[in-house]
Parts: sequence; C-alpha cells; structure tokens
Amino acid sequence: MKPAAVEHALRDAPRESCGLVVIVKGRERYWPCRNLAVGTDQFVLDPVDYAAADDAGDIMAVVHSHPSTPAEPSQADRVSCEASGLPWHVYGVQEQRWAYLEPTGYQAPLVGREWSHGVLDCYSLIRDWFRIERGLALPNFDRRDEWWLTGGNLYLENFKAAGFTEIDPADMQPGDGILMRVMSPVPNHGAVYLGDNKIIHHVQGRLSCRDNYTEFWRQRTTQVVRHENHRSIG
Repeated sequence: MKPAAVEHALRDAPRESCGLVVIVKGRERYWPCRNLAVGTDQFVLDPVDYAAADDAGDIMAVVHSHPSTPAEPSQADRVSCEASGLPWHVYGVQEQRWAYLEPTGYQAPLVGREWSHGVLDCYSLIRDWFRIERGLALPNFDRRDEWWLTGGNLYLENFKAAGFTEIDPADMQPGDGILMRVMSPVPNHGAVYLGDNKIIHHVQGRLSCRDNYTEFWRQRTTQVVRHENHRSIG
C-alpha cells in the first residue's frame, strides 16, 4: 500500500495527494482519489472516488500527503479524522516519513486553532462555540474555498435555516452572531459577540482568537443575527 501512496504523493506535489486503504477481495489496496481543494495545503477527497472505493471493497483508512510540511498531523487532520471515523496515514514528502492517527475524541480549541477552509474556518468556529458554550448543534453546510467569489452567498442563504434572525445592531448582546464582508461582494466572514466590545472569530490564514470589535470590523459588518434559543452571557 505505502509504495503506491508514495508514488501518488510525489506525482501530485506540490498539491496534497489523497487516497484510501481498501480491502478488495481479501487484499489491501491503495485507492488514489482526486483532490478537489482549491489550494495546495489541504485536500478535499472527491466523493465520487470515495463511492467507487466503497463499492469495490471495505474502506479501512484515509491516506494523504504533506508535500512541504512534516508528516505530523495538523489540527485540521485531527478534526477530519474524528469526522471520518477511520484511521489516517500521513506521508511527509520532504522528510520521507509516515505518521499515523486514529479517532480519539479530539476537539480543536476555540482559541489558537489553525486555519483550514471547510474544516477549521470562521463558520466552524461559530458552530463549535455554540456547541460548547450553548449546547446547540448548528447545521453544517458544504462550502468550497472562495465560494464568495464564484456566486455563492452561503451566510445569507443559510442563517435562517441555522435558527438565526436578523436584529438591530444597536441591540447586540453577548452570544449574537456578526456577519461581515472581507474583500468580498457578499458576507463571507462571521464572528460571535462576547460582550465588552469583544468578538471571537477565525480570519483566513491566521489562528482563531478573541479580538476587539474595532471600527475596522464594524465597517465590514453587514448583519447582526440572533439565535432563536438566545441566552445572553453578559
């Protein structure tokens, strides 16, 4: 399995390669899959390829490469491993080393999490904050990287389905959501208001953090929304 996965990793570099370990007719096989991610530092395994592997045999593990970083699993790898329910193998191309992880109940911290679109991003932080702080399970929405530049409008299309209604910003209270536009024609960034002019959010390419709700962010705010099960923490 590993020689075939290494060959795939070298062929796809500098993009991350991804594939599956599948038992087909009693033999372990590496099943290469297409990476649908926009950038080079993450992977989105093609669901069509996953379905084909599932039809062919029993999927036993996920495999992907780190072309320019160590094999050590990232926070996004650990979160995605938990979601998959499968063991993961990670190959570090430059160091020619393998790393292994499996589901253990890992949860990324609210503050200090690394950025990975669709896995650890601004909406992931909002979902996790409401789950941890309010015991609410917000729906997840499939989102491709840079969806806001290709006709998408995910925040405005889905905030009502997630249980939120728009409110007057003058009435903003701790626990309300803030939608913003950052170099985008539509709202593409979100935060949770914590009170005392503080927010918690995750900006692309940075670590998640608690931040001041400064004039910079106020000027980019398009809507303030409140969940139907609102409970102020002020």
